[in-house]
Amino acid sequence: MTRIRVLVVDDHPVVRSGLVGMLGVEPDIEVVGEAADGDEAVTLATALRPDLVLMDLRMPGTDGATATGRIVAELPGVHVLVLTTYETDTDILRAVEAGATGYLLKDTPRDQLVAGVRAAARGEAALSPSVALRLVQQVRGGDIERVTPREREVLAGVARGLSNAAIGRELFITEATVKTHLLRVFAKLGVDDRTRAVTIAIERGILPTS
Repeated sequence: MTRIRVLVVDDHPVVRSGLVGMLGVEPDIEVVGEAADGDEAVTLATALRPDLVLMDLRMPGTDGATATGRIVAELPGVHVLVLTTYETDTDILRAVEAGATGYLLKDTPRDQLVAGVRAAARGEAALSPSVALRLVQQVRGGDIERVTPREREVLAGVARGLSNAAIGRELFITEATVKTHLLRVFAKLGVDDRTRAVTIAIERGILPTS
């Protein structure tokens, strides 16, 4: 079994310990390190090259969004899943624009958090429902249905079976930008996976049927 290597980042030792203990009992997840702030997160991510960084958002010094941007830019293939108490529009947008693969709240049930870790490690979006709604309202001023031309191009790439990296190369944008577009599309369509997004997009006429 291939294990998902996770770096846990949180400035509260008790929270870190709880997350480490919770994830550590999963047979397919291995916690390879812990960090207490953004700078330490970047340093350890560079040294350990985990599959996923579980990132707190608000920490002393370098915050989670800034650290996320650095990790995504400097370490291709390392995904970041934000886990935070905060769900304000600004916090969400900063994290997603920095390249976070997902954004979950700390009151997320355990099974959903573990599922989110697995999904994010595969590069798939993981969003709390309330976060998805806030993201859409922030980005599109409440217009949940409207998919932008660029988002449609990204979704068309998904429909053709392309990876995020391949879509990025084709559209001359970064893989992180592709993920951001996909997160927004998922939120607008009310889905949480690529296959369902394509299906709904075809049903609604956003993508052609062939």
